[in-house]
Amino acid sequence: MECFLGVDIGSISTKAVILSQRREIIASSYLETKGNPMQAVKRVLKNLQEQIDEQEVKIVGVGTTGSARKLMGTILGATVIKNEITAHAVGTCNYYPDVRTILEIGGQDSKIILLKDKIVTDYAMNTLCAAGTGAFLSSQAARLDVQVEDFGKIALTSKNPTNIAARCTVFAESDLVHKMQMGYKKEDIIAGLCKSVALNYLNNVGKGKRIEPPIIFQGGVSKNIGVKHFFEEILGEEVQVSEVGHLMGAIGVAILASLSPKRCHFTFDFSMEDFETKGCECKGCPNHCEIIAVRQNKKLIDSWGNRCERGTIKIDGLN
Repeated sequence: MECFLGVDIGSISTKAVILSQRREIIASSYLETKGNPMQAVKRVLKNLQEQIDEQEVKIVGVGTTGSARKLMGTILGATVIKNEITAHAVGTCNYYPDVRTILEIGGQDSKIILLKDKIVTDYAMNTLCAAGTGAFLSSQAARLDVQVEDFGKIALTSKNPTNIAARCTVFAESDLVHKMQMGYKKEDIIAGLCKSVALNYLNNVGKGKRIEPPIIFQGGVSKNIGVKHFFEEILGEEVQVSEVGHLMGAIGVAILASLSPKRCHFTFDFSMEDFETKGCECKGCPNHCEIIAVRQNKKLIDSWGNRCERGTIKIDGLN
């Protein structure tokens, strides 16, 4: 059976799926990146390998997306390397053909994607501050001594959510400590945090955007039913959450790999120890671009990061 591998390498989590030609999920994996994308990909691939019969499944296309898409795309010999906006849009349209708005909140960033007739018409991203993201909620959960997975159901028990200033992580933590010292109920504080995530997202990432239904909420934070509830309360619209929303980027890039004419014969029998990455600063112009070079068995196979031809590193003949 010919299948397609999609890998989404994020700053907090790494996701991977194997799709059949019918776009059915044959295997999937979701693990923490832990600051090492190469090891994270190695672990998710091992997890996928354990879920399939390699005699029955033949991977003929590989796609990568996420913050480390170029690096891992080079190492895996990807046939498609795409940005997160495209991958999430394609993956979501596969399940919700009429989707108009995608709300996505991940570990350290968030994005909004607007579509019409399956075409992306506008988007915005928040990558400057971690306020209102999964990392923000996890840090507050630790402070409150509550499992972040329990945030949603606890938030829904509150009848009077506490106002939390969450436009900045530092201010939010300060405000949280102040409200705890004043004696606010824990469930009200948690509800206030969930509501502040929704408000922060809409006031920053979604500012000036026309949010129309159908609205799909995805990313790791979409599993928080408290945040979903407050999105619906503020927007006055139904917000849908897919069971595979946390895998949507990987699904999307796997679909893109299936649509590409390029084919490969991917096997799990390779060692990432054969690859070495090295960064350098180009002195060719005032841009001072940071260029990343990847070598396999000490042979240069790819490089990127240059914004002009002066920083181009020629593959052939370079030691």
